[in-house]
Amino acid sequence: MSEKVPAEIASILTEFIEKVGLLRRDMQQKKELEKYEARMQRIEQKLSALAERVSADDPDLAKALRTAWQLPARSLAFRNAAHQKDNS
Repeated sequence: MSEKVPAEIASILTEFIEKVGLLRRDMQQKKELEKYEARMQRIEQKLSALAERVSADDPDLAKALRTAWQLPARSLAFRNAAHQKDNS
């Protein structure tokens, strides 16, 4: 029997993936990604496997992880908006 990832760990994991996604985007914009393309592809493969595994127990977290990787700025903006809403 599987369990959902605890909320605190899910949050930290999502933030970590956002940071790596932002780094990847910055490298892409600076034309530095080609040098590390194979490594980034391996990271993406592992992230995809993680999201696939998580999706069985927590589809929302799996979606958040994929968004954090593919659209890190969007993920960060949504998280910031939710944080501001919680603090209001």
